[in-house]
Amino acid sequence: MDLWWVFWLAVIFLAPLILMGISTTFKFHFKVVCYCILCLILSALAAPVCLVKNGGRTVDNMRIIRAFVRTMKYFFGLRFEVKGLENFQVDGPCVIISNHQSILDMMGLMEILPDRCVQIAKKELMFAGSVGLITYLGGVIYINRKRTSDAKSIMALVARAMTDDNLKVWIYPEGTRNNTGDLLPFKKGAFHLALQAQVPIIPVVYSSFTSFYDRRKNLFTGGTIKVEILPKIDIADLKEEEISELTEECFHTMRKVYFRLSGKPLPAGGQGVSNK
Repeated sequence: MDLWWVFWLAVIFLAPLILMGISTTFKFHFKVVCYCILCLILSALAAPVCLVKNGGRTVDNMRIIRAFVRTMKYFFGLRFEVKGLENFQVDGPCVIISNHQSILDMMGLMEILPDRCVQIAKKELMFAGSVGLITYLGGVIYINRKRTSDAKSIMALVARAMTDDNLKVWIYPEGTRNNTGDLLPFKKGAFHLALQAQVPIIPVVYSSFTSFYDRRKNLFTGGTIKVEILPKIDIADLKEEEISELTEECFHTMRKVYFRLSGKPLPAGGQGVSNK
């Protein structure tokens, strides 16, 4: 009997395990690929559930997506310690801002995502296969970061949708992923949106991932992520000219919490406001 297929099947399954034990670079990239594949699989499984239950694109699908994504932490050995969930108990819409570190942020977001909350994401995400489909079904708001005029008009529509549909909107004010061990300067878009919609801002801070996920060191292991949801910031009396000051204040407050949660001393400096 020809058993060569058994041999090659064993090679296919065993080779990655052997290489992971030999090469940290291979282990890192293999786990990243597995993460992306799992995202695609779970998105493909969640999409028909969303369509059957809710019929199409709606923020209500985020409950289903959240349930699927929450299973991912078990595959990658991640734990979450969450403090301040009661601060999400606000009447009406709000803008939620948080630091943005890596592809793992999706797990952190879905671990605490409140009901009727959508994210603002780059337009390219729409074309990411089943992940793009599930973000569309979940009501994610897409913007073209290369066209500032489009972003501004979309923000105006978002402000109206927040009040009309009672939506919470999640934004990363750093504007891009940042796994350097500090926060990038905050852009002002989230704060302009809160002012335009006349809704409070709720800051959320995740501890540093660098002890278990660091692209520069080809590190991807299990670990604990500490999350703290800070009290809401009421902007009812805020004036347009005070947005820069509020952005700066939020940056420094969240930066202090970030280093405290990460168990690291707060370094001096750190500029908080981008011109955008």
